[in-house]
Amino acid sequence: MRTISYLTIFFLCLAILIIDILAFYWLQSITNLINMPRLSLAIDILFWFFTIGLITSIVILKIRLDRIHPQRKHLLITSLYGLTVSSFIPKVIFVAIISFLFFTNQMLSEQESLMVIPLVGLLAGFFPFFVILYAIFKALYRFKIHYLNIRSDLLPEAFSPLKIVHISDLHLGSFNFRYHILDRAIELINDLEPDFIFFTGDLVNNFAWELKGWSKILEQLSAKKGKFAVLGNHDYGDYSTWKTKALKKSNFESIKYFYKKIGFKLLLNEAEIVGNYNDSIAILGVENWGNPPFKKYGDLKKSMAKVSHVPFKILLSHDPTHWDEEVVTKTDISLTLSGHTHGMQAGVQLKSKQWSPIKYKYKQWAGLHKKGKQYLNVNRGLGWLGFPGRLGMRPEITCIEIKS
Repeated sequence: MRTISYLTIFFLCLAILIIDILAFYWLQSITNLINMPRLSLAIDILFWFFTIGLITSIVILKIRLDRIHPQRKHLLITSLYGLTVSSFIPKVIFVAIISFLFFTNQMLSEQESLMVIPLVGLLAGFFPFFVILYAIFKALYRFKIHYLNIRSDLLPEAFSPLKIVHISDLHLGSFNFRYHILDRAIELINDLEPDFIFFTGDLVNNFAWELKGWSKILEQLSAKKGKFAVLGNHDYGDYSTWKTKALKKSNFESIKYFYKKIGFKLLLNEAEIVGNYNDSIAILGVENWGNPPFKKYGDLKKSMAKVSHVPFKILLSHDPTHWDEEVVTKTDISLTLSGHTHGMQAGVQLKSKQWSPIKYKYKQWAGLHKKGKQYLNVNRGLGWLGFPGRLGMRPEITCIEIKS
């Protein structure tokens, strides 16, 4: 599998050092202009403490990568991202606030500056640091249920009201075989007593071995009418170098077989009709469909071929960009369910208002969206990848009730 070379580690540490040196001299120029030697010394200590700590941690992680079992390497590689984020955010805010105070109020006396600037700087640095710690050790597994209500004239009366649970992006490899973490999520889902459970991809980070032991946990998920799933971009083994094509195919087949073990119907560019001919709904599922660098394995036309006569259709498609490109206004699919974005695992949500940096990449990145009589729900994900935390973007279980 892919790992991180010592050359990569060298350039990563060099980049961190260069960025920190530039920021350090910027702060030094400010403190020199206002003639505050004691503040300058405090900044020296704080900045280089964080820098040396970060570089040391990266080197230690690399050494561990080369000593431990290959199955653990992927987790430690992603932790490099989390470690870098948790170190840089406090320093970025620290630099920004110190700079802001200097440029907006250069008339502070030396005594006032010695009191105000260090205090604000410390708060600016340490407060986000502790917020990140909370995101990593607490918020990461505080599962949240989002309740949504939808009305559709196309839903047969025999199915109304229809309660579905939508989950996505488990990334089981990130849980490091800590099976108990999902116990609470399983309980919350089953307590909802859904008619259907839909999972919209990214079961693993890359490898079938990540699934070891998880079947006993996930087979506990219960739905009255059925459980369906599709694949996400991480489920194809595309993010690794394989010695042979046969090994990659074997990995892929093992991931697909896992769905049978837990009682989910995996939809691979196909559809299934639930109910009888007069009162029925169609569940469609496409393989991963995304814009570059993500691959397009999905074939929506193939999925719809045998269910065109069914008025009410639900589509499972991992990447929400698919909705605008091929679904809305181009088909009669009533509801599309997606995931993929994770809400970037960071954002702000205040009542009906929400924001995340991921919005600049994905037009629909979280929550329910509507155009005409067609709906899209983007789940924020139940697991995590990369940064081992969630800031204002708790792991999500979506409960959707549809009435005719």
